[in-house]
Amino acid sequence: MGIIEVHDLKKSFHGRSVLNGISFSVEQGEVFGFLGPNGAGKTTTMRLLLGLLRPDSGEALVLGHSLSDHDLLRHKVGVLLENNGLYERLTCRENLDYVARLYQVPDPASRIAELLSFVGLSGSGDQMVGTLSTGMKRKLGLARAILHDPEILFFDEPSSGLDPEAQHMVRELILRLSERESITVFLNSHNLDEVQRVCSRVAILHRGEIQTLDTIEHLTTGTGTTGVRITLADPGQADLAVTLARSLERVIEARRDGDRVRVTLEGGSASPLLGRLVQAGIGIEEAVKVSRTLEEIYLDVMHQAGAVL
Repeated sequence: MGIIEVHDLKKSFHGRSVLNGISFSVEQGEVFGFLGPNGAGKTTTMRLLLGLLRPDSGEALVLGHSLSDHDLLRHKVGVLLENNGLYERLTCRENLDYVARLYQVPDPASRIAELLSFVGLSGSGDQMVGTLSTGMKRKLGLARAILHDPEILFFDEPSSGLDPEAQHMVRELILRLSERESITVFLNSHNLDEVQRVCSRVAILHRGEIQTLDTIEHLTTGTGTTGVRITLADPGQADLAVTLARSLERVIEARRDGDRVRVTLEGGSASPLLGRLVQAGIGIEEAVKVSRTLEEIYLDVMHQAGAVL
């Protein structure tokens, strides 16, 4: 049984269906990405799992129970929303001390010092939160979420509004939590590059239904398909190469990738494609097999689901 279990979960508001019977599970220590456009039902799912809403039918279980009925289990869950939940007129240390008292954390001073070091804020413990940068507040928000040593961490857009350096910091902390602390991370995000870097599995939600649920590895390697990036001797022939590739059997997709051409094929060999391009007088400098990005997969899934992007 997974540490998170969702079974045929349904929820509607004012007669409008938001979730149409979704099901999935998350294993202990896993970083699980929950993706979808605005209005897909991601936040509703998280609120149901956190016990903030009750489902119309189905189950949203954390550690085998509904959090709406088991308040004590909330101590095993940490939450980091877009709003970090910090008090700006308190120092970093005072913010963490307040939460430590709420959760009755043993030896709070030692735990706070440990976490300030863990998130890279050991020199900022006595700094007022209102004076911190956005990235530093995100670090402190993460420390606040894990202060009571939870088993599961719910992240909602963890890198929203952060610069690239701070985004990298958040990714590294997520991986450290999963690998070193065995914390399970449930991640809502629009940052597909971030999800591809940190998650082991993803679910893609659209209009209240899960369209895809699979491992990152299986999705990006594209079982039964081959991705090829072709560098042309004359980049000016890229549009011609794309048009020709699209006319061939086994070609699922062909498009420009800067001065190169990116082609997705059914099957494993690109030799027939490359041979046809050469026959048409298109010079090829290099052809490299590549994996599909999560962004490409996401856009394909949304297109197949009829989403307007």
